[in-house]
Amino acid sequence: MTDEKKSSYVFNIKETFTGSIASSEVKQSGKKRLPYDWKDKLFDPNFDVDRSNGGKSLTAYYNLVCCVSGTGMLSLSSVLAKAGWSALALLIICWWMTSYSSDILVKCLYYGGSTRAKTVHEIAERAFGRTGGYISLFFNAWILLGTPIIYFVLIGENMNQLCTGTVAEIGETKWSIIFIVSVAIPFVFMKNFDNLQWTSFVGSVAMVATTLICVIVPAQDLSNQINVVHEDVIWVGWKGAVATIAYSLGGNVVYPNCEAAMKRPQHWSLVCHLGMATCALLYIMIAIPGYYVYGEAVQNPIYNSMPFGVGRTISIVLVTMNCLFSAPIFAGSFALDLEIMMGISVDRLGKTKEFIYRIVWRVLLMGVCGMIACIVPHFNELQGLFGAIGYSTSIFLIPILCFWKLTGIRNKPIYEIVWGLLALIMGIVGLVLGTWESVKGLIEAYSE
Repeated sequence: MTDEKKSSYVFNIKETFTGSIASSEVKQSGKKRLPYDWKDKLFDPNFDVDRSNGGKSLTAYYNLVCCVSGTGMLSLSSVLAKAGWSALALLIICWWMTSYSSDILVKCLYYGGSTRAKTVHEIAERAFGRTGGYISLFFNAWILLGTPIIYFVLIGENMNQLCTGTVAEIGETKWSIIFIVSVAIPFVFMKNFDNLQWTSFVGSVAMVATTLICVIVPAQDLSNQINVVHEDVIWVGWKGAVATIAYSLGGNVVYPNCEAAMKRPQHWSLVCHLGMATCALLYIMIAIPGYYVYGEAVQNPIYNSMPFGVGRTISIVLVTMNCLFSAPIFAGSFALDLEIMMGISVDRLGKTKEFIYRIVWRVLLMGVCGMIACIVPHFNELQGLFGAIGYSTSIFLIPILCFWKLTGIRNKPIYEIVWGLLALIMGIVGLVLGTWESVKGLIEAYSE
């Protein structure tokens, strides 16, 4: 054997030996081997978004809490009424699962493409192709269009209740139509919805104030309640509980935008977990007093169980304001996404055609939402239906499946895989059983 062959042979042996040692060390340490660390792509001018004008992590935390905490919290006492005190454990488990899925959803933005993804739709398309993108868009539509529909129904109920005994008591459907038109006019003519971001501040203040009222007033009303019935576990009620809880915890569709506005996106995990913890604590704070005071008779929304008076009236007014300001943001997000997909832009169509196409499209969109709200004016059942189809999938299914597809499964520790599987099961339970219970409730409502 020549000297050159000897040296080559020795080099190959050394390379193989050192490589096997390195592989053994990785296996022994249990270190995860993702395609790359998502944080490596942060601030890369060729990959990440421009963060020169990014905001503080505290602002992102505030925005997350504003997005999540909404009318869903008003239904949690009724969840306990249907499923018993044990539903608190279900709420806590769903909170932990939502925190995890929200964290990995943002990490998915940095895998599967040459630049950072901008939306959940784009994440799903990178993971599962155009078919996955369309499926994600379908489920997101149930959130972005379903939520305004629920708000229009609730506004009609609230306004008719406020006007009880006066000439303005014209019926829930008529009040819904009045506010649908009120929202539709600015919605149709606005080019974009950036100048509506201040409404999240109004909404958050309204919901915090409503939470305090819905804790204080029931406590004052406790002495007036007689023979209140509580149950530890009602297994039948668990079927629809997941969907309603998912509705109250939903907010994933806007998280990519929240993270894109951060100056220090490496803090997203902390922001995400603290934000979800804040929302969960608010929810527990409002759920327990309502069920404790009114028991199985508690209604959805909870303020309908409170005695008539200043507290109940203020709650109704604040929730109505929040719904009125929030509805165009949800519908506008869906409208803008579809306008991009349909090519409705000035560059492609010119100013006149773009204006006409945009007006027609948005009138049609708002007309569909308004028509459903007027034909199906059942708040409780609609909340469960949209929670099951839209929120259960966006919280528990889409983030887990996309994360596994984009980054792999076998490179993760067993406990994370098990937790992901449990989240998938929770999502399927919410989707299937929640839809079944809501549809059954709607059938019963129309058969009466």
